[in-house]
Amino acid sequence: MPTVLYVEDELFLGKIVKESLESRGFTVAMEDDGDRVLDLFRRTQPDICVLDVMLPHKDGFTLAREIRQLNTMVPILFLTAKTQTEDVLKGFAEGGNDYLRKPFSMEELIVRINNLLQLTGNGGIKKEDADNISLGRLQFNKPRQILSGGSEERKLSYRESELLLYLYEHRNQVIDRRDILNAIWGNDSFFNSRNLDVYITKLRGYLREDPSLEILTIKGVGYRFVL
Repeated sequence: MPTVLYVEDELFLGKIVKESLESRGFTVAMEDDGDRVLDLFRRTQPDICVLDVMLPHKDGFTLAREIRQLNTMVPILFLTAKTQTEDVLKGFAEGGNDYLRKPFSMEELIVRINNLLQLTGNGGIKKEDADNISLGRLQFNKPRQILSGGSEERKLSYRESELLLYLYEHRNQVIDRRDILNAIWGNDSFFNSRNLDVYITKLRGYLREDPSLEILTIKGVGYRFVL
């Protein structure tokens, strides 16, 4: 699987992006301090670098220039809130291959990463592989909304699929009920809260095929998906 060197000093955003990339089959080496990036680059020998431009101690443009001295072929994708044309041109001048402005969608980031990997011959996650998520002994295909493994293949509803994906993306974390409701249903009304209880029960039934998978109820808070 391709290795992504991801440099981002916004830790909350970094955690979301890292977990999302890992859920799609990438290995992610993450750093938040520009001074430590070259050492991580040497140790991991990544297939692609995703660099935030604004970083402490050493900005993304400087890092790209230094990375290019070590490796002229590895693709470099810049992430930045800067929108000026001169910043974009500077990024390309320093050795960047692509430029994605914040805020961005994960789907666009993944498409751009895969395109760069394929263009440079470093591989990339095939679409069919990116569509499949491993849940222990089970496999979840998001576009087809199918959970397979064990004794059967089960077609999930749209809501079941979205909830399962949300739990997976926040796996091994305590998730507030309100966050789930707002993300999946759009509000935390009493009616939607009861629906959430029903869907959690359904998903627990579907995941019984693998005893290592659990959706734990954290009383007074929400849930924790143990994987």
